[in-house]
Amino acid sequence: MRTGSRRIRRGVLRGAGLLLLGLAPATAEPVQAAPESVATALVVSVDVSQSVDDARFRLQMEGIAEALEDPSVLGAITGNPGGILFAMVTWADRANLAVGWRRIAGRADAAAAAALVRATPRQAGEFTCLGQMFRTVTAAVLPALPVPAERVVVDVSGDGIDNCTDADSLTEAHRSLLDTGATVNGLPILVPGENDVVGAGAYRAPGYGLLPTPLPQERTSLEQWYRAHVIGGPGAFLLAAAGYGDFSRALRRKFVIEISALAR
Repeated sequence: MRTGSRRIRRGVLRGAGLLLLGLAPATAEPVQAAPESVATALVVSVDVSQSVDDARFRLQMEGIAEALEDPSVLGAITGNPGGILFAMVTWADRANLAVGWRRIAGRADAAAAAALVRATPRQAGEFTCLGQMFRTVTAAVLPALPVPAERVVVDVSGDGIDNCTDADSLTEAHRSLLDTGATVNGLPILVPGENDVVGAGAYRAPGYGLLPTPLPQERTSLEQWYRAHVIGGPGAFLLAAAGYGDFSRALRRKFVIEISALAR
């Protein structure tokens, strides 16, 4: 009995030592490593310029959080082996990585990401510097992907056109982002009486088209401007929100399409 007790104690101590070293005894179930790639990496890029007051900012943050927690979106996420990678950029005069890359593979991951989105403080800024956001995503956000992604989607939402970048620089920044292989989708937020018409000759506060540079030359709708200057890449599409109150619904639908790679 004494010899057997020593053997049992030695076996227990050996197992405990292996656990302390981060190893598992031979009889333990193997721990599955996270996949070395994902199907979709999604960057949510949100306009927070002067036209976005506190109430509108909170509607956007809550809309993104609700979309991440939505059952249909979660179904699309879990339909991808290993889930998705998610990041959020907020932008006005400059672009800021508000939520860094994180894997969302299930309900708990989605809830954690949603909590970070809801806790995001409002970023100061006056102008709608879309070109600056394109450059930041290209140079700093996409290179920081923790694992390769088969499909990279940049989801851009906002209520105005770029009002701090000249036309050539905006085109160059847009092209550089598309050259990475990313798809850029648009979610223009249409606010009747505010951004019905954008561009040259349209009087708007910063964020709506009062430009220090001649961009664009013609009056146009926000949807048309997004089609011409925002979306691009494989399978790119535009889905408008009918005001800030419609943002959450539009984003949920957009997420399902983007994450599931559904045809438009």
